[in-house]
Amino acid sequence: MKITSIKSSVGALLLVSGLAACGTDGASSPERTSATPQPGAVIRSCGTEVDVPRPPRRAISLEQNATEIMLSLGLADRMAGTSYQTDPVLPELSDQYKKVPVLAGQYAGHESTLAEEPDFLYSTLSSAFAADAAGPRADWKKLGVPAYLSAHDCEKPGMTPAEVRFEAIFNEIEDIATVFGVRQRGEKVVEGLRTRLDRAVREVPKNIDADLMWYYSGTTTPHIAGHGGLPSTVSDLTGLDNAFDDLEQKWPEGNWEEIAERDPDVIVLADLTRGGDGDSAAAKRKFLRTHPLTSRLSAVRENRFIVVPGSAMDPSVRSVGLVEELSKGLAKLYG
Repeated sequence: MKITSIKSSVGALLLVSGLAACGTDGASSPERTSATPQPGAVIRSCGTEVDVPRPPRRAISLEQNATEIMLSLGLADRMAGTSYQTDPVLPELSDQYKKVPVLAGQYAGHESTLAEEPDFLYSTLSSAFAADAAGPRADWKKLGVPAYLSAHDCEKPGMTPAEVRFEAIFNEIEDIATVFGVRQRGEKVVEGLRTRLDRAVREVPKNIDADLMWYYSGTTTPHIAGHGGLPSTVSDLTGLDNAFDDLEQKWPEGNWEEIAERDPDVIVLADLTRGGDGDSAAAKRKFLRTHPLTSRLSAVRENRFIVVPGSAMDPSVRSVGLVEELSKGLAKLYG
């Protein structure tokens, strides 16, 4: 089998409604900042010290994961803009999202971002700070604009943790809450997510001996989950096996011959809305059932599929929903 490392575009993704029920009600009744100046914050982001002298008033989220974290914290009134919406915004956040100017369909460029006079930039993806996007964080620092990047996708790959952990996702949410002076809101959101996560793990049917194949996209060349990404972490957390966890890349390319040899018990289908080859769950299912080789997979023959929003497969405020959807799907198959 030929396995080639790829840079996942799962960031054009991410899941599940219900944040309001899990402790994001701060988003619907945002706190008001008093007229009294508040202290700033100094936090570390991918090895860089980010000095935010005062809670931002004109922040820009550079892609959807960052946008949804900010909206979950009730920060729509602090946002001068957003960009790169890849999926429908979580339903409970849609009203807040409508209040935020959309700067670009994909990444906003440096000049258009600068024109909004931002006082804080935030992205969960390093590609947002590429030279042909908003521009490097170091350049923004020279302009006096602090920029925060998620630890899950640092500019220097060696600084990105080898494995995604929910604790890091929760820490990021609390970092952003600290920057904006709404720490209690952040704690409430995280508390709700922890409660949902614990419940979802408890509800996974017990004593299942199954290998999962996490199928992200592509038909000719399938993109699947290897070791260290969020699907790998969720597999481990729920006591199941990722069928390709021996591959060191988080999102490697595979081939169907090797997949057929391993013959995973369950195939988790990412449902993507972008319209590419094998993106939607329906397109994946159709391909698997009609291809001469994949149609013989036991999971295909026995209809052992679990569909999850593609956007859930990246670390984000949607990540707990991935565990919930997996738990529900397993209960239908094995409960």
